[in-house]
Amino acid sequence: MSSLRSKFFDVYEVLKSELLKDTAFDFTNESREWVERMLDYNVPGGKCNRGLSVVDSYQLLKEGNELSDDEIFLASALGWCIEWLQAYFLVLDDIMDSSHTRRGQPCWFRQPKVGMIAVNDGILLRNHIGRVLKKHFHDKPYYANLLELFNDVEYQTACGQMIDLITTHLGQNDLSKYSLDDHRRIVEYKTAYYSFYLPVACALVMLGENLDNHSDVRNILLEMGIYFQVQDDYLDCFGDPEVIGKIGTDIEDYKCSWLVVKALELSNEEQKKLLHENYGKVDPACVAKVKELYKTLNLQDVYLEHESKSYDKLTKEIEARPSKAVQAVLTSFLAKIYKRHK
Repeated sequence: MSSLRSKFFDVYEVLKSELLKDTAFDFTNESREWVERMLDYNVPGGKCNRGLSVVDSYQLLKEGNELSDDEIFLASALGWCIEWLQAYFLVLDDIMDSSHTRRGQPCWFRQPKVGMIAVNDGILLRNHIGRVLKKHFHDKPYYANLLELFNDVEYQTACGQMIDLITTHLGQNDLSKYSLDDHRRIVEYKTAYYSFYLPVACALVMLGENLDNHSDVRNILLEMGIYFQVQDDYLDCFGDPEVIGKIGTDIEDYKCSWLVVKALELSNEEQKKLLHENYGKVDPACVAKVKELYKTLNLQDVYLEHESKSYDKLTKEIEARPSKAVQAVLTSFLAKIYKRHK
């Protein structure tokens, strides 16, 4: 597996080099240097779990058959397309949220001389995906399926971001508008499709599978994505910024977080009043009051119980799948996120 990981990162260098030599645009030295710096800063800096999961899933679906160098390259290239997609979303998301750090370093738009140029950089990142797919997959019988898959998932994610932003506006007027149904819907579209479904879907498409025949797999992966985001919401508040690589701002940003929804559900009238008065304020004293209320409501224990129940439910659903190879893929995904700290 470590060999596959090493080869995966080698593919990044190949794809980057190809993009910097793309003849569709006449690069100057300055523009080439800008794009290279932008790519190195935004694309490979995370854990790369989404991208590596394409290679892992493809290998597991091949049920022990050794992958050829071509298969490893193509699966890695698709994995990097997901990492490019992730970078595109995060660059723009950080601007919309006025975030300060990402992956333990300043957000790209906060770099000197970048600022709002980051908006165009995000557009470039999205366009790079099409360039990679065209170069390496245009002669494959599943090329059109890949294009449709990436377009669909990008659309679903953008819609998820939209409902996240407009739900936040509603919540600012009335915090009680937030509900678990709202949270689930936001997470399913904003996170679960591209982070969990897309890597496995890419592997299935490479194998020539019809995705319409794997709706049960999609549904389990979406459930896993929702479970993952609940973890993320918890870590935003209770995680160590040194470990998770960012300073959580869900409280300040008035986010429809799982924690605030559960707090509203468990609070008495006085506690709800405290939430209404302090949630969404950038004042550190207000943030501290919200976090103290979370502790008073024992939300850490509530979260641990939710995590345990979610894990048991997902495990049962995975074990009910008839294909051992599919079971292995889903079990691998669940193992990566269970009890995570970042």
